[in-house]
Amino acid sequence: MQQDKHPDYHPVVFRDRAAGYAFLTRSTATSDQTIEWDDGETYPVVDVEISSESHPFYTGKARTVDTEGRIARFERRYGEGTAT
Repeated sequence: MQQDKHPDYHPVVFRDRAAGYAFLTRSTATSDQTIEWDDGETYPVVDVEISSESHPFYTGKARTVDTEGRIARFERRYGEGTAT
């Protein structure tokens, strides 16, 4: 591996403000803000808009398409298959 060619890979805390959730991982992301973690160490913190704690797919609050309602609305609007 060549020296001084790869970005700095270090521990970073990612914080989801919407869910009040934070996790420590390793990343090349940097930040001027810091946070004291549970282990007593201080790490840079990156605020994110959405994480697995607040994403609708992972929380089970995903919107499902109501296909039966769409079909019923179509039939109400255009009739139930008029024969010619």
